[in-house]
Amino acid sequence: MAGKNTEKKGACPHCSGKHKSRDEKELRDLMNRLKRIEGQVRGVEGMLENDVYCTDILIQVSAITSALNSFNKVLLANHMKTCVADNIREGNDEVIDELVVTLQKLMK
Repeated sequence: MAGKNTEKKGACPHCSGKHKSRDEKELRDLMNRLKRIEGQVRGVEGMLENDVYCTDILIQVSAITSALNSFNKVLLANHMKTCVADNIREGNDEVIDELVVTLQKLMK
């Protein structure tokens, strides 16, 4: 089932070990956003290599930060509509505590 969470042992030491299958549209949208952000970061790298003025670089970094925040908003909304809602329907209210902890980390 698309959107279903599963627990797996992950190789990433920073990850929870849980996995989520995403539908094609969600995955494509998130990947496209990340590829644009990656391009922006490479652009800043080029700016540094070409001795571009500091404020011009700062403006581009601000645009990257905004793009990352937008990515987080989309991912968080998808998470709440799928993972959180599905877990609550299944009686797993612990997902609410997990969401609260995640939001606290995002708001640092």
